[in-house]
Amino acid sequence: MKANIHPNYRPVVFIDAATGKKFLSASTVETETTAEFEGQEYPSVRMDITSDSHPFYTGKQKFTQADGAVDKFNKKFANFGFKNK
Repeated sequence: MKANIHPNYRPVVFIDAATGKKFLSASTVETETTAEFEGQEYPSVRMDITSDSHPFYTGKQKFTQADGAVDKFNKKFANFGFKNK
């Protein structure tokens, strides 16, 4: 590898802005803030959404009944005897 061309790869604490949950991962992201995690100080990044607050992972996802492709097909070809089982 060439010297001095690669970004600094180091441990970084990611913080969920909604829940405050922290997790440690390695990253090349540049940041000026730090946070304490398990007794040590690390560079930190605040995230708007993580798996801790995303509706898909928390089970709070709302499903709305939309007029989708299947419904359009059924309406369009209802007169031809096609039925969705």
